[in-house]
Amino acid sequence: MGRTDWGRLLKWPFTTVTALACLWLVFRIYASGQPLWALAALGLFGLGFFVYLSNVAFAYRYLFPGLAGMLVFVAFPLLYTVQIGFTNYSSSNLLSYERATAYLLEQTTPGEGHGWGFALHPDGQRLRLVLAPGQADDDEQPETRAERSLVTPPLALGGAQEIKLEPLAASGFKPGEPLPLGAVLKNRQALAALKLVLPDGAALSYAGVREFAPLVPTFTREAEGVLKQTATGVVFRANRDTGFYEDGAGERLQPGFKVGIGLGNYLRMVEDPEFRGPFIRIFVWTVVFAALTVLFTLAVGTTLAVVLNWEALRFRTVYRTLLFLPYAVPGFISILVFKGLFNQNFGEINLILNTLFGIKPAWFADPFLAKVMILLVNTWLGYPYIMVLCTGLIKAIPADLYEASAIAGAKPLTNFWKITAPLIVKPLTPLLIASFAFNFNNFVLIALLTNGRPDFLNTKVPAGTTDILVSYTYRIAFQDSGQNFGLAAAISTIIFFLVAMLSMANLKLAKVNDERK
Repeated sequence: MGRTDWGRLLKWPFTTVTALACLWLVFRIYASGQPLWALAALGLFGLGFFVYLSNVAFAYRYLFPGLAGMLVFVAFPLLYTVQIGFTNYSSSNLLSYERATAYLLEQTTPGEGHGWGFALHPDGQRLRLVLAPGQADDDEQPETRAERSLVTPPLALGGAQEIKLEPLAASGFKPGEPLPLGAVLKNRQALAALKLVLPDGAALSYAGVREFAPLVPTFTREAEGVLKQTATGVVFRANRDTGFYEDGAGERLQPGFKVGIGLGNYLRMVEDPEFRGPFIRIFVWTVVFAALTVLFTLAVGTTLAVVLNWEALRFRTVYRTLLFLPYAVPGFISILVFKGLFNQNFGEINLILNTLFGIKPAWFADPFLAKVMILLVNTWLGYPYIMVLCTGLIKAIPADLYEASAIAGAKPLTNFWKITAPLIVKPLTPLLIASFAFNFNNFVLIALLTNGRPDFLNTKVPAGTTDILVSYTYRIAFQDSGQNFGLAAAISTIIFFLVAMLSMANLKLAKVNDERK
């Protein structure tokens, strides 16, 4: 039997197994409470089977893996982030409504009945629990304890069990020395899974290291979306606008649940003055940071490229190699090195400044100096990239132009402004836009160098004077207090559209340049 025959023989069994696996995955997504994503996954799997099993879509068999990967790894995270931006998803609203309700209903408090102290006793290969009213007393005489004690049947601890108790005197069990406290603690999880039933039908649950006690639910369900606190009788109703169970006075139960709030996160950026102030300043600083970085790296990189292109300069290759080193060293290492160099008390930069001028700038405490430091470090990290680009572009300029300029008596600055700059600016512009977009989201520099600090004072949301939008979003989502994932997702969506517009401008400029060639 040839390879083709084996392929035909195994085709349908393999297809059946793959289809069943895909259906199982879709069912798991649906069971997790995501019907829309389950429908999307079903459509994607169905399209895949159509492409590979039908001759009609034969031409798309090589394109489908790339398109599917783009949908799963690009479109899905984007759409999921956008979706979260329309919810109140945060550290206090992590659960779904159903899960938050179940959690509150699972809470228990000690009932009015007294507790029962217990001790663990070995009985062959198994264990028995001996219980007596009140806390266990190791000094109590065994005869006295036996008169009012209850005992379980021999137990193999592990898993949830409901055990009926019987009087110790009637059981015939003669307890010896109880197991020490260490053994009790070792079996604590197994003991917590037990439910002990007294002869009168009352139930006891594990309530402490040495005690079982009757536990009653903290809340009872009165109706859909209505919980009643057992101890006080206060009624809490589910508020679908805030995502919390609230009483008449506005007191909230924790945890809350996730609900849709529409444009609430986006409106907060505009309407809340305590949030709007830091957000606008961070947005302006992000644009200024990205623009100045491009400007400074362009100035330094272009200047060095022109100087190193001077043929009369000796050891040009050595200089070019040394100046390229900042780009060869991993960025995070350079950033951490600079963090030490700018240390106010022990950094070499302040040591030199103090020796020469008697000053020790507070680079990390003063907002303006912190921004200056960030721009200096980022210029150091970015100029080699521009230098290499400009070097290549300058090499492509015909030498005849410079020779004609020399005959006309032009100076070096005239050559740069009349020949070099006009010929390199067009191919360089899309790359500068890409550099702007990169620095607009340059999270690593901010996180490793200043972590956004020094912070703004008296703000509801944690924000720093050196934060850019992406680091600000990270702090909102994963650091400090609050962890407001919905708000962070809304800011991330705005960042996406800003970067998308920059990319469109980049493509448009590239298209214009191609048409002019």
